Amino acid sequence: MRLMAFHPEMGDWTMAKASREFQVFVKPIGSICNLDCHYCYYLKKKDLYPKGESFRMPDEILEEYIVQHIDAALEPVIRFSWHGGEPTVLGLDYFRKIAALQRKHQPPNQRIANGMQTNGTLLNEEWCRFLAAEDFAVGLSLDGPQDMHDQYRLTKDQKPTFAQTMRGYELLRKHQVHCDILCVVNAHNVQYPLQVYRFFKQINAPYVTFLPMVEPQPDVQSGVSHLTLTADAWGDFLCTIFDEWRDRDIGRIKVQIFEEAARTAFEQEHSLCIFRPTCGDIPVVEHNGDFFSCDHFVDAEHRLGNIRETPLVELLESPAQRAFGQAKLETLPRYCRACEVRDMCNGGCLKNRFIRTPDGEEGLNYLCAGYKRFFALCRPFVAEVAAQWCQQALEQQTQKAKNEGIRTSRHPGRNDPCPCGSGLKYKKCCLGR
Repeated sequence: MRLMAFHPEMGDWTMAKASREFQVFVKPIGSICNLDCHYCYYLKKKDLYPKGESFRMPDEILEEYIVQHIDAALEPVIRFSWHGGEPTVLGLDYFRKIAALQRKHQPPNQRIANGMQTNGTLLNEEWCRFLAAEDFAVGLSLDGPQDMHDQYRLTKDQKPTFAQTMRGYELLRKHQVHCDILCVVNAHNVQYPLQVYRFFKQINAPYVTFLPMVEPQPDVQSGVSHLTLTADAWGDFLCTIFDEWRDRDIGRIKVQIFEEAARTAFEQEHSLCIFRPTCGDIPVVEHNGDFFSCDHFVDAEHRLGNIRETPLVELLESPAQRAFGQAKLETLPRYCRACEVRDMCNGGCLKNRFIRTPDGEEGLNYLCAGYKRFFALCRPFVAEVAAQWCQQALEQQTQKAKNEGIRTSRHPGRNDPCPCGSGLKYKKCCLGR
């Protein structure tokens, strides 16, 4: 079944497109992984399916998914995100098949880009040659120096994995594969922010994402597992690293949460879903075609259908998926709505909004205190950066106008386009800076 739409101006029926940008975390091997990381929330998702089921996405579903994703995509670049479990467990030939199917169905006016999240332990020369040739972007899970990484990221027989992961990282660098680091910040490594950060600088990581480990456990007094960091420790971790980055490393290494904070100064939409006012743009497609609202809500309640029965675009646009995304805004507590750093946070991820506000309202993010401290620290800095950028852009624009003999004496009005070239109105950009 394919969803079609009639376009009168074209005089024919064409494939319906999604009304917004989207990213799908597709799981072609489900939750199957070669490791047994102690904090992994996805390993247990295999319990949603009958015992003994094969978790390898069949060829016909794989092709159907690729076709439906291409059909739904609006943007000039169609982005695929391959997740697990551990996607490299499928073997290199499976990904060669993915690339071939994408070429088979690629529209002439759009480009295809692939991303993969991996633990890196199965990567070899052949894998990395393929990833480089096909221009894959790779996210590599690495939790810091050896003792910190090996604290929880272990094999099935509880052996350390740091050496294998670093071998994979060096191979990716050797073959010039774009590689970002994903560091899970847990109750152990959160205590050593500078050691973690300086390790990533030492290995020349270009881009680092810090993902806080939060595992609710209602039956214990703290409400979370022993692997979960505290909100105060999370705030200390971010602020300590930010201070060093601001003083020494601007332009040397990018940190995702610092990039997200800076976006607010330029009135740009957050690229990271947890900081957007609403969510629902990053669903999951499992190995059998099942569609779930979010990677952190892969459960029976949030299974909205299957792409073999309902087209991907219809599931993306469904009232249930829209309601899931809108709930993030609609359930935001009053405490958050009045917060001075709301635009930087927007309440954070729904999965972590399980504590009460100081006045007793439900739905506050478990990490609120940490986020609030960090965003309050960095806000003056990002405002200063934005002001400097706007001033430089304004000077360049003025000089360009002078060089072209254009009169520049008239001061822009409040509602005129800002002369710095940002695309915003003057009153919302450089006015007052």
